[in-house]
Amino acid sequence: MRGRLEEAWPAIHAKARAEGAEALFADQAGIRSDQVTGRTRGEKGRTRWYAAQATASRSTPCPPSAPRAGCTSCVFTEIFDAKVMCRFLDRFAGHFGRKVHLVEDRHSAHRSRRVSVWLADHTDQVELHFLPAYSPELNPDEPVNTDLKRSLPMRHRARNQSEPAAEARRFFHRRQRQPHIVRGYFHCPQVRYTLNENQLSF
Repeated sequence: MRGRLEEAWPAIHAKARAEGAEALFADQAGIRSDQVTGRTRGEKGRTRWYAAQATASRSTPCPPSAPRAGCTSCVFTEIFDAKVMCRFLDRFAGHFGRKVHLVEDRHSAHRSRRVSVWLADHTDQVELHFLPAYSPELNPDEPVNTDLKRSLPMRHRARNQSEPAAEARRFFHRRQRQPHIVRGYFHCPQVRYTLNENQLSF
């Protein structure tokens, strides 16, 4: 799988350069308001139980990133599906002032008919490319999502869906001012194939 992507990525990148376009990776990450954010001590052999809210809400950040373009994001409070994907593309299209070649995983929403129709109507703005199946580690946005979840405050569980959404937005606002950290995501061993020889010195 990695070999196929290592062959495909230079072609995608070359096509984007020939068109004066941008080549980016994107991924979605779910953040639940009832996720476990820390640990505590207790008596050996006796599990401690705490009351929690009966329902859970979630936020879905969708961060596109590239070594030079930095990191942008959209945060939604709905379950990620084709409708949310189209909303993301609506916000995303034209953001860079030129066409974007977007590399994503094979989530069913990405391959849905609704998204295919949207792409057919916006061929001059966004072209979608897919990672090999079952290879999330090849997406440079996976380290972004890991970084996001590690950055969430461990003081308490979220009381409502607005809290994780606000935390996600604050995280991405910080990273937009920290391009050296964004570039670091691309130096993870699994995704260094995205860097050319000139970028390896970042």
